[in-house]
Parts: sequence; structure tokens; C-alpha cells
Amino acid sequence: METTNPRVSKREFISRVATHSGLPVRVVNNVYDSLLGELTGAVSCGETVVLTGFGRFYRQDHKGHKVRFGKSSVGDYVVLKFSASSSFNRRLGVDEGEMSRPAIYGLIEDADESEHIVDHKLRAAS
Repeated sequence: METTNPRVSKREFISRVATHSGLPVRVVNNVYDSLLGELTGAVSCGETVVLTGFGRFYRQDHKGHKVRFGKSSVGDYVVLKFSASSSFNRRLGVDEGEMSRPAIYGLIEDADESEHIVDHKLRAAS
């Protein structure tokens, strides 16, 4: 059975990044593990991790609830949430060949500037 949205395994993803970057697979694997470890640690502590031009990762608390059938209940729990940036969402609909590297970097610079403005306004308000 063929799926319409094929999945990329961790091994395949790391291999692709290594090929694309020209770095050894072992180095990319170490960076991958470090990145996910740092992301998990920061979000676990309640921090929001913002990767400009990509999106933000944050923690969302959920209240426990009773299970519909039976007398058991689910306790409070936490989930990891991800919200893609608007510039990243725009890139999803474009073929890789259609958008040049300078255009991508321009989107990232625009997002950086917007983030700086929002940070400045938040600091001024507090």
C-alpha cells in the first residue's frame, strides 16, 4: 500500500542533511541530537524556542479530564506545540527551483526584523 505523504526516517533525514551540507554523517547526527536535546530542555522549562524563519516550539498545559466510559480519569499533562512561521508556510507551496536562495534569505531577514520590532514593543510595554 502506497502512502500519499511518505515519511522520512531520522537516518534518511540526517543522511540528506550531511549530503547537502558536505559534513560527515557523524557530525550531523551529533548536531541533530544536541539540537533536539536543547529544544526539549528549553521547552520543558517553560521557554518558547523561536527559530526565526521556521517557527516556534512551546509547551502547552492540558487539564485532566474524566474518561467518557468508565470511572478512570486522565491527569493533567503537557504537550509540545509547534507553530510554523508565515514565511515558512509560504515556502511550503513553492517548488525548490522556483525560489532562489537570496529570496529565502530575504524572507528570513524580514522575519528577523519583525521579531526585533515585537521584542522592542513588548519590552517597552512592561
